[in-house]
Amino acid sequence: MKVSYQWLAEYVDLSETNPHELAEKLTRSGVEVDAVESRNAGVSGVVIGYVKERSKHPDADRLNVCVVDAGQGEDLQIVCGAPNVDKGQKVLVALIGAKLPGGLNIKRSKLRGVESQGMICSAKELGLNDKLLAKDQQEGIMVLPGDAEIGMDAISYLGLDDYVLELGLTPNRSDCLSMLGVAYEVAAILGKEVLQPQIELNENGGDNPLQVKIEATNESYQYNGRHFTNAKIASSPQWMKNRLMAAGIRPINNVVDVTNYVLFEYGQPLHAFDAAQVDNRSIIVRLAGEGEKLVTLDDQERTLDAETLLIADLTKGLAIAGVMGGANSEITGETTEIILEAAWFTPQTVRRTARSLGMRTEGCVRWEKGVDQTRVEEAGERAASLIQQLSGATVSKGIAKAIVKEAAPAVVSVTLQKINQHLGTSMVDSDVSPIFDRLKFPYEVANDTWTVTVPTRRGDITLPEDLVEEVARLYGYDNIPTSLPTGSTTQGQLTLEQQLRRIIRHHLIGAGLNEAISYALVHPDRVEDVSGLHQEAVKPISLLMPMSEEHSVLRTSLIPSLLQTIAYNKNRQNHDIAIFELGRVFLTAEEALTQLPDERLYVAGALTGQWLPPNWMGAKQPVDFYQAKGVVESLLARLGIQAAEYKATADLAGMHPGRTAEVWVGEQRLGYLGQVHPGTEKDYDLSETYVFQLDVAQLITVAADAGHYNPLPKFPAVTRDLALVVDRSLPAGDLEKTIRDAAGELLESLTLFDVYTGDRISSEKKSMAFALVFRHAERTLQDEEIQQVTTAVIEALKNNNDAELRM
Repeated sequence: MKVSYQWLAEYVDLSETNPHELAEKLTRSGVEVDAVESRNAGVSGVVIGYVKERSKHPDADRLNVCVVDAGQGEDLQIVCGAPNVDKGQKVLVALIGAKLPGGLNIKRSKLRGVESQGMICSAKELGLNDKLLAKDQQEGIMVLPGDAEIGMDAISYLGLDDYVLELGLTPNRSDCLSMLGVAYEVAAILGKEVLQPQIELNENGGDNPLQVKIEATNESYQYNGRHFTNAKIASSPQWMKNRLMAAGIRPINNVVDVTNYVLFEYGQPLHAFDAAQVDNRSIIVRLAGEGEKLVTLDDQERTLDAETLLIADLTKGLAIAGVMGGANSEITGETTEIILEAAWFTPQTVRRTARSLGMRTEGCVRWEKGVDQTRVEEAGERAASLIQQLSGATVSKGIAKAIVKEAAPAVVSVTLQKINQHLGTSMVDSDVSPIFDRLKFPYEVANDTWTVTVPTRRGDITLPEDLVEEVARLYGYDNIPTSLPTGSTTQGQLTLEQQLRRIIRHHLIGAGLNEAISYALVHPDRVEDVSGLHQEAVKPISLLMPMSEEHSVLRTSLIPSLLQTIAYNKNRQNHDIAIFELGRVFLTAEEALTQLPDERLYVAGALTGQWLPPNWMGAKQPVDFYQAKGVVESLLARLGIQAAEYKATADLAGMHPGRTAEVWVGEQRLGYLGQVHPGTEKDYDLSETYVFQLDVAQLITVAADAGHYNPLPKFPAVTRDLALVVDRSLPAGDLEKTIRDAAGELLESLTLFDVYTGDRISSEKKSMAFALVFRHAERTLQDEEIQQVTTAVIEALKNNNDAELRM
């Protein structure tokens, strides 16, 4: 919400503060101000001038020589290159010595031999956002209305001597989505009164011919219609344009601008129809027919469903309620008869429609968060008075109304004891009552209990705790004393899962991977692109009311999200990626949920591109299966898991059938790692990518003491190398298992350091060389012991794996 300081000053006396001080006070009271920006981008010395004469430059076809009255006592000669400059215009004139944005200083100069005593300015040259200007003011110089006063300071005329406070509102503070709502907040902070807008309406026409009917009574509770004739559509006065542009809205015409002005003033969305396009002057609030179409004001044809609330006449739809009007009843320059809508629609109805149509307007924002129904009529009358004032319209007598249900204020009670107990204060009655007075909350007090009738503009207050918060905000958080906790305390510590999560995260970051945090919601077509860890059959869990199809199904695997992250980076020329995510997946076997899904914590990683960047020697180290396996092995080692086995598998969806392995410890399957299937890589537009995914719950069951460290060895190690000739199809893991089982506790480490195929070895065989390191923790090993263990290992390899020593 953008709040113009000058506009706000029309409702609250701000003479004793300034924009920056007010921003500080608002933030301290709980309404955060994200920024305070001056509308003046560094302009000075610019005034309003009148072009008395215009003639062509004698030596330049594209330049004009203008005689300008800028209220300086004598006329100025200014050379201007804008094609739209002409005699009789009111324009913006930068005088000699003026300063413009970008450090531009205006000096006396000559252009092609003709003296120029200033500059006629465009909106861009004054730092104005031209997207908020009418199209005819976006090109060339800015031409002002005829009532602009010659010699007047342009900064004041354009409202650039204003500041805009940008509020970062929490969803519950929808009351501050209007100038009056902010005014009530500021008045409470400063101890001031709120000045209400003046409504002066002259019903100088005949009876109101409108007929209003609400058929969708569950979606709309109130509809008011005002009728106008003899309206003259024109440009709005500059003061209204300034207010709207400060709020980030482009002025259109006097009638449409009034609806936007009151939208920001009251927080009440309004809409104006060309009454000549409304059949029989009848307004019907109904649900759309399935597949019914309407072309909206943005010239887009919208296909509606049976849950879309529609404003219609007897024959056609006129507007999508709370979202956008239809092009068939738009206010144009030819409009003379107007219908003004002031209504109340249920927030969930507007929210659903806006989301399903992919539309987001200022009105939608307010409907979704809550609009005060009790001020619908007041806001409508305020808009009617402004329309009459600015367009000269004749107002028909009376309001055409249809009311299904009226809003009632909430009544909430809170005791002094509860306030002090929650805040740790020692307040008395005389501290609390003035706070409710400043908030303009009517109340009755008896026996230290306040029974508050909460104004309907504050729909966020429904509980005693809400009143306690209001007291705390206005009392001042800085005035609430600090106190130490009382009672018995216990030493805090992490659970085993929390410890492992921290270890996993720190280890993977240390291994060179970046942590990714992705949405738990994915596209339904992506939910099972790559297999999860679940063995049981699972069903995707779809949201009933998703924000978009891209985020409509709860994930069952972390890998698809990581692949999308890699694709996003690749599209931005970042090709070397190593990322991981520690997050939950959601599993259920039910088609329709009758109980909460099983939430499981997974850790997954994805690697692609170069593992190490090319060095000056030109060497490259691309990611491969063994890089991914090394990351997993190092992680398991960090968790104290030493006996992991890697078993080849070809059954995992989305994974390469020849480059994928499952990770097992005994009878427990921890997860898998391998290359993403080439077809899946193509779907994501990826190059060769390797992933891993582990179940953290399974890691917890097999992890040793991850915080245990062995002392440095005191006794020497003994190394033996074994070169074995085995069948080409035999996995190295089978040999490793045999060696570990046969060597027993004396084996400290085992490393495969060579694989050879070629001359002097049969084409059906391969040579694999292992380095075995033996050590005893309490004594030096003897040669006889090493020989005995080595012999046992060789015998086991021969018996179990048909392995022979290579000579």
